Amino acid sequence: MKILVTKTLTPEKLRKQQAKREKEILKWEKEKARPKKSYYFAYLVFIITLIYATDEIASQIGTLMKTEIANDLFSKFGQSSVSMLDLLTIVGLPFQVIGLLYRPLADRFGRKTFLIINTVGMSIALLVIFLSNNIFLYFIGACMVQFFIPHDMHVVYIMESSPSKHRAKFYSVIKFIANMSVMLIPVLRDTLMADTSQWRNVYFIPAIIGLVTSFVAIFFARETDAFIDARIRRLKMTDEELAQEKARKSDANAQGGLITALKFAMKHKQLRWLYITAAFLNIGFIASVSYQVIMSYGYAESIYGTFTEDIMNTVSLGPVTTALILFPFGSAVAQVIMGFISDGKGRKAAAITTAANCLLSFIGFWFGAKYNWDPYIVGFLCGAFVGSYYSVNDVIIIMVSESAPTNLRSSVMSAEFIVAAAGYAISYIANFIVGGLLGNAFIGTLAISLLVPGYIIGLFLLVTKTHDTKNVNLDTVTGTEWD
Repeated sequence: MKILVTKTLTPEKLRKQQAKREKEILKWEKEKARPKKSYYFAYLVFIITLIYATDEIASQIGTLMKTEIANDLFSKFGQSSVSMLDLLTIVGLPFQVIGLLYRPLADRFGRKTFLIINTVGMSIALLVIFLSNNIFLYFIGACMVQFFIPHDMHVVYIMESSPSKHRAKFYSVIKFIANMSVMLIPVLRDTLMADTSQWRNVYFIPAIIGLVTSFVAIFFARETDAFIDARIRRLKMTDEELAQEKARKSDANAQGGLITALKFAMKHKQLRWLYITAAFLNIGFIASVSYQVIMSYGYAESIYGTFTEDIMNTVSLGPVTTALILFPFGSAVAQVIMGFISDGKGRKAAAITTAANCLLSFIGFWFGAKYNWDPYIVGFLCGAFVGSYYSVNDVIIIMVSESAPTNLRSSVMSAEFIVAAAGYAISYIANFIVGGLLGNAFIGTLAISLLVPGYIIGLFLLVTKTHDTKNVNLDTVTGTEWD
């Protein structure tokens, strides 16, 4: 029998604690009581789409410029420049971990605050990189991006604000538009980058767009009803009810926490296997962040048979920039398909279909760059592969969010990254060793060697170990339904 030991508070402290609770309850009740205009959901979708676009651009811009950044910042390392840039990224990973620890605060203080903070943070990070004139400033900007990118509060907003029957459709349509916004990057490459050394210019416009979007969100985004209801319910619980809830194993920390969420997930089959599946799918992670490198060196090899600085500059401004024009379209198409399959056939069917599409698209992209296929075809396949890659992770995140109780949802979503990081680690370590020893041109071979087996195992686990979460009630799900 478990004995609860509670701390005895003085009457004065109890009075202050109760007054604080009542004040917060009043605040959230007032927020929920504010009337929503008939078109509120429409302009919420608009705001979230803009924020999602900022997030996608901040996520992709470094990858779409990777060859140029690596060769500029690490030119003295020659053919190992990409590996050195990846090493710099690895050094900055603690900032991503800190970001994951920061994310669960949204379960306590609300979604909107962190929606704004994250968008402002990503935009400032892009400005820092634009203004960087040395490796140190670039590193600061890149670390800021890594800190804010994993938070994905806009995803939580979509999940908690959309009608349950159309949740994945809204998500995929918003994601489609956000992905199409990435087309801004190759357009800016073409107009602002007369030489590859001018890659920093591409960062300025997305940074300004992000700051403007943040300003708009301050005035037009509202806190989600799902969070408000969960928070008020928590605050209205008596001390006895709180103590009883604390005693329950499945809800040891009812208001979130990364370690608590990780323990909770590992105790329940559905979440546990979703976490493990994510780890295997991310063994091929290096392909998703080095596709521009794979494309650049693939074309250089197939057209010129060598990788001199002049040839890489010619390839970068020629077939690579051309291919990247259709990259966002391929990515957006792959991701919007996921949403319609998800709502029509279920989350599991969407995950399996999207994972298979990722595998096939990557193989086609890899061969296309290596054998000098038309740049538009290669760009589309590249986008389809990357879009599918992130869509698989998105479907898994949706399944994770729909397999967790509201009061742990954001924390459980954050904890998923800890397990998935095992796949990232394998990918990064292999890339650093192979890229460092053999050079940038071998990254494509490494990528296909990691992604293909990782996805085959991931597909097997999706088929045999996970369950669909379509039409799950987010207000009543406990996470134990599939045990």
